[in-house]
Amino acid sequence: MQWHPVLGFVAAVIPLTLIPGTSFTLVTQQVITGSRSDGVRAALGSSCGLLVHATFAVVGLSALVMSSARALTVVKLVGGIYLIWLGVTTWRSARRGDEPTTRRLLRLPWAQLGGFGQGLWSNVLNPKAASVYLTLVPQFLTSSRPVAPQIAALSVAHVMVVLVWLLLWTSVVGVARTTLDTPRFRRGTSRLAGAVLVAFGMRTAAAS
Repeated sequence: MQWHPVLGFVAAVIPLTLIPGTSFTLVTQQVITGSRSDGVRAALGSSCGLLVHATFAVVGLSALVMSSARALTVVKLVGGIYLIWLGVTTWRSARRGDEPTTRRLLRLPWAQLGGFGQGLWSNVLNPKAASVYLTLVPQFLTSSRPVAPQIAALSVAHVMVVLVWLLLWTSVVGVARTTLDTPRFRRGTSRLAGAVLVAFGMRTAAAS
């Protein structure tokens, strides 16, 4: 694959990546309530979630979901409910003063994966992530070349952009936590992260 479509795609996804979203909020929450390594795991999980959507795009599953109103509604509802659940547990953990991955009355199957699992599933269940590979990626494909290698190259570029940004933000939050590491700061940040996750979940579930 030629380099200029990849560079054009990178230029297009950078502004989308810099907009604070679910992955941004999850990384912040993981660093504040856990450690910088927890934020790194959340960033890696979010990046792997993009690879899942890229794989779906190659085999045509994303196109099937986006073309079916019922299937898309299911994806939105499941993704929204997951984010709302994650936000509520984050808010409750701030009130109790423990981490959101401990002492839960209800644990999802991937709860033991911690930040990585949360980052992974928040992107896998995010229809907006799928739409990137159905609306933006096709603009940078060449019909005369095999599609799968082109999507693979673009997805790797996308993952690198997202991963670099999230890892950079992890370092920023880690420094801020070292400077402002007080129980009140951790509780306030966790509550804010929980509220944002609930808002993202409600928006995802209600999106038409």
